[in-house]
Amino acid sequence: MEKLSPKHLGLAKEAAAQLFDAAKSLPLLRSVDWDDGLRRRFLSSGALPAPDYQTIDTSSASKAIADARAKLDGDHVVTQWVGRLCATLESQVGLLKFRGTPEFFTHSKALFGEPTELMIDRTTRVIDLAVHLDASLADLDFDKLVVEGYQKHLKAAEFAKALRARLGRHFGEDAPKVKVVPNLSAKALAGSTRIRVRKGADFTPRDVDQLLQHEALVHVATALNGRAQNQFEILGRAHAGSTEVQEGLAVFAEIISGAMDPQRFRRLADRVIAIEMTIQGADFKEVYDYYVERLGDTDMAYENTRRIFRGGVISGGAPFTKDMVYLNGLLRVHNYMRSVVKLGRADLIRIAFTGKLDIEDLPAIAYLAGEGELTPPKFMPPWAKDLRFLVSYLAYSSFLNQVKMPGFQSYYEKALKDVPVVWNFT
Repeated sequence: MEKLSPKHLGLAKEAAAQLFDAAKSLPLLRSVDWDDGLRRRFLSSGALPAPDYQTIDTSSASKAIADARAKLDGDHVVTQWVGRLCATLESQVGLLKFRGTPEFFTHSKALFGEPTELMIDRTTRVIDLAVHLDASLADLDFDKLVVEGYQKHLKAAEFAKALRARLGRHFGEDAPKVKVVPNLSAKALAGSTRIRVRKGADFTPRDVDQLLQHEALVHVATALNGRAQNQFEILGRAHAGSTEVQEGLAVFAEIISGAMDPQRFRRLADRVIAIEMTIQGADFKEVYDYYVERLGDTDMAYENTRRIFRGGVISGGAPFTKDMVYLNGLLRVHNYMRSVVKLGRADLIRIAFTGKLDIEDLPAIAYLAGEGELTPPKFMPPWAKDLRFLVSYLAYSSFLNQVKMPGFQSYYEKALKDVPVVWNFT
C-alpha cells in the first residue's frame, strides 16, 4: 500500500480531531427523543403523537466539518476514511435540522440506508432477510424452545449482581458500573462507564448473556479501545457512520456466543418490515396496529412504533431508518468475516474492535495500525480473541452456502412427516 506522507498524515490527524469535537455537539438519539406524556395520551385516548423537538445549534459543528474537509488532499485510504467521516457528520447535521419533516428521511437514508437498498453484491437486500426470518420463525412455539435454567426469573438486583460478576471477569477495573435505578424507559441501558437497570423489571439468565455479549463485549469494548487511540480520538466517539457495523458486530456476537433468542431475532426482522411499511406510506397508527397484532402488548407496540417515527413524519413516508442497522449490519459483518477468512486474513477480524468504525474504514485502520499510529485493542469478546472456533465455523458455513437446500429439505420432510414430538425440555 502506498505510504502516506508525514504532512498528509498530520493533516488527517488535525481533521480527525476537528471531527471529534464536531461530533460531540451533534446528539443523535437524544435529539429525537419523545416526552413520555405522548405515550400516555396515545394509549389512553388514541391522540396521535405530536413531538416537539428542541432546536439544536449546529453552526459550530458545520464549521468544524468544513475546516476538516478543507485539510484533506489526495486519495490515500486514510484521507478517504476521514472524508467519509466528514460526509457522515454532514448528514447528521442535516438529520438534526430537518426533524419532523419529509427531508429528515433523506438524511436518514444517507446514514442508515433503507430496507430495499442493494448491498455491494448488487443482489442482497435486508428486507429479504427480514421477511425470511419472519416467515421461518412465525410458526415456532417459543415456549418449547426454553433451555433448562434460562426460564428462571431474576429481579433487577439479582440481574445487576450477575452482570457485575461477568463484567469484572472481562474488564477488570475498567468494568462499567451497574446501577439499579427507577424511571428508566427500557429495562436496561448501557454506556461505556455505566449500565443502568430499571428497578422492578423482570429478567432471565439469558438477558445477562445478551447484554454482556451485545452491549458490553462490543459497544463498551470498542468505546474503551477507541478512547485509547490518542492519535485518532474520533475512534472513541460513537457516530452515525459507525452505528451499522457496531450493531452488526453486536448481533453477530449474540449469535456466535449462543446468546441469541429466536423471539429477539424476529423482533429485529419486524423492525425492518415496519420501516418498509412506513416508507410505503403507513402512518403511526397503522404501524402501531401491526405491532399490537404481533406482540399483544400495547406498551411494547407503542415503543417499537415510536422508534421508527421519532424525528420523522407521523403521517408516514419519512421514517427514522436506524432500526434496520441490526440486520443490515449483521449481513455486512458476517460477509466481511467470511471474505477475510477465505482470503487468509483472519487478522482483520480483530482490527474491527479498534474503535467506533465502519467496515469500509478497515483498510485505513489497518494501515495506521501497521504504521504504529494505533494501539491494539485491549478489550475483545472471547470469540475474537481466540479465532479458532470462529474461523472453523466461517470456513464450514462458506461451503454450506453452495449446498442446494430444497433437495435436502424435501427428503427430510417426507422422512420425518409422521415422527412424533419427543423430549420437550421445558
